[in-house]
Amino acid sequence: MMTVNNVLEYLKEKYPLDTACDFDNVGLLVGDGNVTVNKAVVCLDCDINAVNYAKSIGAELIITHHPVIFSGLKSILAGGVVYELVKSDISVISMHTNLDIACCGVTERLCEAIGLTNVKEFIAHDGFLIREAESSITSADKLAQHIKASLGGAVKYADSGRKIHRVLVCSGSGGNYLGDVIAGGYDALISADIKHNVFIDAVNSGVTVFDAGHYTSENIIVKPLCNELKVAFSGIEFSEFNNDKIKSI
Repeated sequence: MMTVNNVLEYLKEKYPLDTACDFDNVGLLVGDGNVTVNKAVVCLDCDINAVNYAKSIGAELIITHHPVIFSGLKSILAGGVVYELVKSDISVISMHTNLDIACCGVTERLCEAIGLTNVKEFIAHDGFLIREAESSITSADKLAQHIKASLGGAVKYADSGRKIHRVLVCSGSGGNYLGDVIAGGYDALISADIKHNVFIDAVNSGVTVFDAGHYTSENIIVKPLCNELKVAFSGIEFSEFNNDKIKSI
């Protein structure tokens, strides 16, 4: 029988905890490492919907990208996520920035989902590992349509009018890497959570920026991670849970 700790040790070997950013909170964040796992859920966020889903299928473990506990908790009350996890004996393992930067991690899977080629590691100005890649789609309009079709959701972008060949890619929030794009002579940045001033600065600098949405740029890790764990732990039944509750019209 496999335990929470068995799954944790596997994930730590593939995605070392010490590669996470200093501000991060990763690893086993809720629960008991010695509990036997028969069923587990893989999802982007451990919200109350994910907890209820795990309870409904009898799962003992939830594996997330975003940490279920990120900053200090001042209370743990009935109905809250952490309370319900403990009450239901469900453990949570979170793999965040260590999974972002890893080989076959979130940013690489984003490049793969979009169909970019010649993907290589790029060390950004802050030391964080993102990716450089090449796009066969050179029009900003067509690339935006392609990203939307590949990921779903909505895509915002600012078109500098420059043909796109070389791009920098960062899943999640990567607007702060515009300077790396400009300094490196890249044509575009593909990321999410782009602020208005970054769009303006990009166009003024002759660079195109795409905001693919935080959820859609990162939820692409759930299926491959779930499949990876199914291979590694044949005795555990892993299920995906897609829990985006942010709507746009």
